[in-house]
Amino acid sequence: MGKIGNLGRLIVFEVSSERVLTFGRMTQNVKGRWSVHEPILGKPYPEFLGPGQRSLSFPVHLSAMHGVRPRETMERIEEAVEKGVPYTLVIGSKKVGGYQWVIESMDETWGEIIRDGDLLSANLTLNLSEYR
Repeated sequence: MGKIGNLGRLIVFEVSSERVLTFGRMTQNVKGRWSVHEPILGKPYPEFLGPGQRSLSFPVHLSAMHGVRPRETMERIEEAVEKGVPYTLVIGSKKVGGYQWVIESMDETWGEIIRDGDLLSANLTLNLSEYR
């Protein structure tokens, strides 16, 4: 098994002969917090207040053909979103960021649906925010 990483126990990203669950094109937003002071008769000037909250997002493809149960996986993630559960994000053997992450939102695009309403594939975009 080739483990790529994980989002706590919620999702294990991996590639094996039985299962493929990966993500790609992760984007991360890292920012600082600033305040602008506006003195009378003077130019405004910024003051650095400290680091801001990081956010990141990435697409995930779920496919029954790759050993993943799309609907069950989506339902687990939906529950985590609605309960605000924090998770540690690990890629390779390195933790991403200095804190845990919460899934603020998930965008779902359902793919093929077959007999009895079984979902064959889906594309997700997970939007996470740093949680302290």
